Amino acid sequence: MGGPPRPPRDAHLGRHRHAARLLGGAPASRTAGVPEGAPHPSVLRRAAESGRDPRGELPGHEPGRSVRPYARAVSLPSSSNRRRVQRRTVALLSLAQVLSGVAAGSIVSVGSLLAVQLSGSDAWAGSVATSATLGAAVASLLLARLALARGRRASLATGLALASVGALGVVAAAVVEVFPLLLLSGALMGTGSAVNLQARFAATDLSDATSRARDLSLVVWMSTVGAVAGPNLVRFGSPISDALGLPELAALFVLSAAGMIAAMLVIWIGLRPDPLLEQQRLDAGRGDDAAPTTPPAPSAPPTPPHHRAQLAAAFRILRTHPAASAALVAILAAHAVMVAVMSMTPVHMEGHGASITLVGLTVSLHIAGMYALSPVMGAAADRFGGPRVLIGGLAVLALATLTAGLAGPHHAATTAGLVLLGLGWSAATVAGSAMIARTVPGAERVTVQGLTDSLMSLAGAGGGALAGVMLALTGYGGLNAGAGALAVAAIAVVIVVGRRRSSQPD
Repeated sequence: MGGPPRPPRDAHLGRHRHAARLLGGAPASRTAGVPEGAPHPSVLRRAAESGRDPRGELPGHEPGRSVRPYARAVSLPSSSNRRRVQRRTVALLSLAQVLSGVAAGSIVSVGSLLAVQLSGSDAWAGSVATSATLGAAVASLLLARLALARGRRASLATGLALASVGALGVVAAAVVEVFPLLLLSGALMGTGSAVNLQARFAATDLSDATSRARDLSLVVWMSTVGAVAGPNLVRFGSPISDALGLPELAALFVLSAAGMIAAMLVIWIGLRPDPLLEQQRLDAGRGDDAAPTTPPAPSAPPTPPHHRAQLAAAFRILRTHPAASAALVAILAAHAVMVAVMSMTPVHMEGHGASITLVGLTVSLHIAGMYALSPVMGAAADRFGGPRVLIGGLAVLALATLTAGLAGPHHAATTAGLVLLGLGWSAATVAGSAMIARTVPGAERVTVQGLTDSLMSLAGAGGGALAGVMLALTGYGGLNAGAGALAVAAIAVVIVVGRRRSSQPD
């Protein structure tokens, strides 16, 4: 009496009646029973909350009628879920980098010794490393095609499987003492290097603009473990050799095969959902105002072009994205400069009386400079922009060549130059790769990334080959002068293109 009227006990049925009318069913009854043909109130409640009816139809949907707000709601995952998938992807790629990097590190240190042993000549010492580099160049393009067709998971796992076959082939070549088999196996092992290069781009597939360079650099950073640990596995050769009855040098490649197989299993089992296919699905789901009237099904991956068409397509894409073109030029220049100077520094130091221990320390510090600060370079690229960090990295490379070129017999100055060389390479490679991932959209990005990795391998091979000629003709100082000029030229390219390119942010 006198108090506010109590709401009817069945007031909630109004919502059910409304939902039932939308779904075409009978209105909910006031009684405990539900008329035949009418959806149960609990089903209606879930349908009203989810935006779908029990038959999977969108409420109120009629043929030809747009329901884009609902389609957009159900096709896109939450940003928190995307971040969770991205964190897991980066962690899995990093673990695979460690396992495969340890395996790949032995190809440089032990492969040269096997080449001399099987060929009978010191002139073939670098042949296995060269085969691996050329194999990586070819594999980068093929793995990019596979990624475009089947996703990163299939591409990376296939590359690691081929690399493990190559490692076992090296063992077989040492047992039967067939030098051509060693070279072929080295080329197959080069696919492991191609996988390591592609993995850094895979880390950016689901990244946002604020963390793309950081995610890429974290995967690059994990290569430090393999680069440092791989050459130090030599001491395990003897016990493995005794246990398996294999030549001591060949026994190390049993570890390489095991590492590649372990990395392959990590990728094949763990990399779900596939980051590239997930990104393609998200791109298809975003659509625009003319989006389909029903939630889009996962789109089929694009059909990859043939090999020659793939190259033509990549260069055509680069012509329409000048920022990516400038980044590619800078990456290639940085890699060629780094390989050229680094490969000839041990010869220069030994000529001035440096011990093997000092040479090894210098190379180790150089490798640390290449990888140890990669996350810092990535954070800087995210914070200050890719072009600034890219130009800064090239400038550090130029300073490194000046320092090393003027060092003469002073080993401390040479070591400082090599550390700067590694730091400059790290900044240029991380920032340049992030720029490519940022500026090239969709499926085109994968094609350009494959070309980038392939040309990067070829630039390293070319830089190493020309370095020996330059050293013989002009000495170590002349070699550094030429390398420094290349770094300065790359700076000019980035600056000029940066002034002319469109307003697309990096």
